[in-house]
Amino acid sequence: MSTTAEPDPSDGAQPRAELRADAERNRERILAAARRLYADQGLDVSMACVAREAGVGKATLSRRFATREELINAVFTDRMDAYAATTAEALADPDPWHGFVGFIRSVCAMQAADRGFAAVLAMTFPAAKALEARRAEAYHGFLELISRAKATGNLRADFTAEDLIVLLMANAGVVAATADSAPGAWRRLVGQMLRAYAAPGADLPPMEPAPEPTALYRAMVRLGRA
Repeated sequence: MSTTAEPDPSDGAQPRAELRADAERNRERILAAARRLYADQGLDVSMACVAREAGVGKATLSRRFATREELINAVFTDRMDAYAATTAEALADPDPWHGFVGFIRSVCAMQAADRGFAAVLAMTFPAAKALEARRAEAYHGFLELISRAKATGNLRADFTAEDLIVLLMANAGVVAATADSAPGAWRRLVGQMLRAYAAPGADLPPMEPAPEPTALYRAMVRLGRA
């Protein structure tokens, strides 16, 4: 009597599992490549450059991230989490003015460490829902920080949240222009701006030294060539 082997329920499971694993590896390679390129060169990097850096085809990149905004959302969500956490830490400081100063310095340092994130903080991406949700959370926390710092008498009464946006835009520009020749220039900008924000008599950290003239000259030459 002939018998018919019952189908093995695992048939096809291994190939499907391997495909899922390959897809996840490709996703991680794309994210790692984008992080490197964005941190070093800013957000002007093309999707094609990201694909080449990751060692995948453009079609593979498009399957994982259909738009630039989707890729930016995935790359920078953890950094925006850190940004929101910095706001929470500042609010937890028993001295609101000290928390305010620490927040400004920390956020600008985050920009200096990653040119891509420097730009992200100075822009908005309506399609990147997770990113913008965390930004909104940080923004509302910063509004509370402003109110508390003003109550101490150390923050100028005319300071607004929009002043932070202007600072982030300015700092992103300084970071991009001086990263190669005068990488500490952003600290001088932050020191000057904190002095502009402070009410008379407010305690401030020591002023950072000005960049060397030759370093700034090299930065200006580089910008001219760009």
